[in-house]
Amino acid sequence: MTSDLIDAALLTATDTRAVDFGRGAVDRAGALFARTFPGTPALVVADGNTWEAVGEQVTASLAAAGVEVLEPFVFPGRPTLYADYSNVVPLRDHLAATSASICAIGSGTLNDLCKLASGELDRGYLVVCTAASQDGYAAFGASITRDGFKITRTCPAPAALSVDLDVLAAAPPRLTATGFGDLIEKVPAGADWVVADELGIEPIDQAVWNLVQPPLRGALSDPAGLAAGDLTAVGRLAEGLVMSGLAMQAHQSSRPASGAGHNFSHQWEMEGHGLDWEPPLSHGMKVGLGTVAMCALFSVVRSYDLSGVDPDERAAHWLTPEQDDARVRALHTVPVIAEAAAGQSRGKYVPVAAAAERVRAIKRAWPAILARIEPLLITADEAAGMLRAVGGVYHPQQIGVSMRRLRQTYYQAQTIRSRYTVLDLLWEVGLLDDTVTSLFAPGGYWADHPEP
Repeated sequence: MTSDLIDAALLTATDTRAVDFGRGAVDRAGALFARTFPGTPALVVADGNTWEAVGEQVTASLAAAGVEVLEPFVFPGRPTLYADYSNVVPLRDHLAATSASICAIGSGTLNDLCKLASGELDRGYLVVCTAASQDGYAAFGASITRDGFKITRTCPAPAALSVDLDVLAAAPPRLTATGFGDLIEKVPAGADWVVADELGIEPIDQAVWNLVQPPLRGALSDPAGLAAGDLTAVGRLAEGLVMSGLAMQAHQSSRPASGAGHNFSHQWEMEGHGLDWEPPLSHGMKVGLGTVAMCALFSVVRSYDLSGVDPDERAAHWLTPEQDDARVRALHTVPVIAEAAAGQSRGKYVPVAAAAERVRAIKRAWPAILARIEPLLITADEAAGMLRAVGGVYHPQQIGVSMRRLRQTYYQAQTIRSRYTVLDLLWEVGLLDDTVTSLFAPGGYWADHPEP
């Protein structure tokens, strides 16, 4: 079983050959593994929580399909598993001593660990999804922290996915809210891609775009139903998350699904915010807040007229590479983040000699940018309302982030990734500081929303 949307998306997938999507999929996981990896033993990988949820059911399904099942590799359920490279190494080394392929049982972190461990050994794997909590199931690459800096590591997507809607609907509600937070950021992320497309920096792949943006509103349409565990609402969300992953796979990049809103989460994760909580503060909860933050910024930006921006004046005040490097480093108090952010920012730095032409290009493209992003975006209040209804995070106070820290994160988010977003455009035309300041000044979004 699958969905029509996912069937169509599989035609462009580079790694994933099959997705069993629907009720009862977990009991068919063994047959799916046997078809995908004929004659190959299965190494079931789970943590204590996902093993308790469906571990024995999956193992029985594998055995019933005639698959040789090795002793399961089960990470502890507590403390909560973290997507750090130190957890990839023991799994990879254990797998290397066998001829097996992994049958992963889990969601974000566990899937990413299995993805990178399998990728480093050039082996395919299958994932049994246990929660509608993130869009990385079918994605190319794994978001893993190594030496204190989190980026997407290159590795293939799973060869097959088992997506059982009853299992997803039975997951803890906070995990569903996490998935909703991950998916809703595709709203401002789409606008960010339009910005890069209009400037010729990163053209939109229309086929990939169509995997994410047209189905997006439907997937986000019933946050209250998701909070109640409604099977139809969970199915739409899960379909949107899988589609987003397949889009990243087809594009060999997270660009179709990740804009500046995701950078808020990555920044806080690298700083360790909420990692010592039990359960840890999830990626999707922070991304949801990043979405509200960026929707608030876009609401300001949509009113801008850039006709008064003087390209030559901007070029006269353009930072040299050394000055920009110093600016980036000064925004970060953690040395390893500062060093890595400086490297990422160098990847999108525009030389002084080309500065005036970049600003002219922005001015020429600006009317088209505004026209194209208008139908894509929602307001910060709309985003916050949906996140509130699903049980997600929509205000910094909910997760112990001060307004001062949130304001700083707008600037940090511009630096930690070489990917071009509206934050870069604002920096280049000299309006980033004015825009961010307006959000926290009287009448600005965050000044008008001091409490959740």
